[in-house]
Amino acid sequence: MSDTTTRALSLLNLLQTHRHWPGTELAERLGVTERTVRRDVERLRDLGYRIESSPGIAGGYRLEAGSAVPPLLLTDEEAVAMAIGLRVAAAQRLVGGPETTLTALAKLEQVLPAPLRRRVNALADAVQPTGIRTGAAVSSEILGELALACRDRERVRFTYTAASGEITCRRVEPYTLAPADRHWYLLCWDLERDDWRTFRVDRLAEVEHTRVLFDPKPLTPEQVEEFILVARSWVRTAVETDVVMELPFQQMQEAFGQWGQGASVEDPDRTRWPVGGQDFRETMYGMAWIPAGVEYTTDLAEPSRAELRETLERMLRALDAAPPAAPRHPSASSAA
Repeated sequence: MSDTTTRALSLLNLLQTHRHWPGTELAERLGVTERTVRRDVERLRDLGYRIESSPGIAGGYRLEAGSAVPPLLLTDEEAVAMAIGLRVAAAQRLVGGPETTLTALAKLEQVLPAPLRRRVNALADAVQPTGIRTGAAVSSEILGELALACRDRERVRFTYTAASGEITCRRVEPYTLAPADRHWYLLCWDLERDDWRTFRVDRLAEVEHTRVLFDPKPLTPEQVEEFILVARSWVRTAVETDVVMELPFQQMQEAFGQWGQGASVEDPDRTRWPVGGQDFRETMYGMAWIPAGVEYTTDLAEPSRAELRETLERMLRALDAAPPAAPRHPSASSAA
């Protein structure tokens, strides 16, 4: 393999790992001049790769979908079959390492021409794996777009439909995609709210790439896990109630952290916080986390209200009663 071919393949690999590359950085990485980079880009274009170039200080190169599948040693049928398989694997979490699946899917769909993409969309909708517990339907095309944005650290816009039915337009800096309980979640920095937010991917639509890059704000793996855990807890439950606590909103947010999501200002001195669970016991557990000394009221409905009261009264009687006698253990002599 000639040096020219090797360099062109190295250039192609770089173009596939980021959405946009400045010409100067490509030249530096490859150890050549920018003029040589331009010649190698033209060679790749001749092979069927559609590479968009933009002039200026912030200019550079990006790999786009072309009119035909570039030479990946795949036929159209093989490319369609591979894309469908990756979509199913991503949506159903059939393999470990979701980032690997999404990265492979994003790389392939990035270069699929429009006719083949339409075939993939049509066939993927008809493929329904059996024997697998699924969550809400997720657009694997949107998963691929979000995976690209997470990989490239690119701001995106999208519309989001909340559980309440409210539709909003969001502008975010995507951080990571994470699967949990057969749902996909996007963890990102919400530019309008100036805070971290987690969105259910099945409620996302109209993802738009802005081509504006960003430096991600730092998060530890433990923080990411907590964000996803909180997001998983925000589902409709059998028992739901609000508590209004004698605690200003800012102090409540500081005390509860991410678990304070959903809270709202009741008045300058009080905060309203939704609590839910599968039964009154889980609701009681949630209310038990209200800080010590903070008074609150709740609109817990019957029969859960009566069940909780009866349970608490028995607990109080148990605490007020004399403790049970210590268990009697046979002596060593009697045991002999």
